[in-house]
Amino acid sequence: MNSSSQAPILDQIYLNFLRDQNSAEFVHSVAQTYTLVTLARLSAYGSRVTRRGAMLALSMLGDYSVNKVLGRGLVDGDRAVRLIADNGIRTIWFRCGSTNQQLELQSLQRLNDHLRFEEAVDRSSGLIETTPWIAEGWNQRGIALFHLKRFNDSANDYHQALELNAYHFAAAAGMAHCYLKMQQPQYALETFRRALTLNPDLQSVRMQVEYLERSL
Repeated sequence: MNSSSQAPILDQIYLNFLRDQNSAEFVHSVAQTYTLVTLARLSAYGSRVTRRGAMLALSMLGDYSVNKVLGRGLVDGDRAVRLIADNGIRTIWFRCGSTNQQLELQSLQRLNDHLRFEEAVDRSSGLIETTPWIAEGWNQRGIALFHLKRFNDSANDYHQALELNAYHFAAAAGMAHCYLKMQQPQYALETFRRALTLNPDLQSVRMQVEYLERSL
């Protein structure tokens, strides 16, 4: 329906959004003009402004099926594209599964945010039992287990999240912190490097890599 020759339309929609900050109008205009497939293509091959607009649109309109596209955006040559992809992919991870499953993922995040880690472990275990293919369920349980100082169990959950979602840089960083707690700095370094490969703009992770490289 659409082709890359229509990229300037997306450019104008995006520039209008930057001027007006009207998210609803941005979403409506993009949805009327482009498919997710076309947006994915523009996010890879468009101009800098086009890639920014496409990445933002995918973040707002897409479901978990665009995870790979946003993951590639994390290493784009344009910093603004990378930042949009970073913000977007973190929300996309919660758009996996049915509506009820997505709501449960959001509940798990709130439990961890409010330091209710035991409850988060119980709830995430229930979700994992019924839908073991949802990476974010494993990641949220990994977060809770880490704060409960169950570092080996946490590392295993982070590893499973990465197996299911190869772009989950947060799980890689979390697993590396587990290795640090378990006094395994070489494994920590390797896993921090993996997180940094996925998302080069993780400054705290970069600092950890530099520190471990010096100390080892």
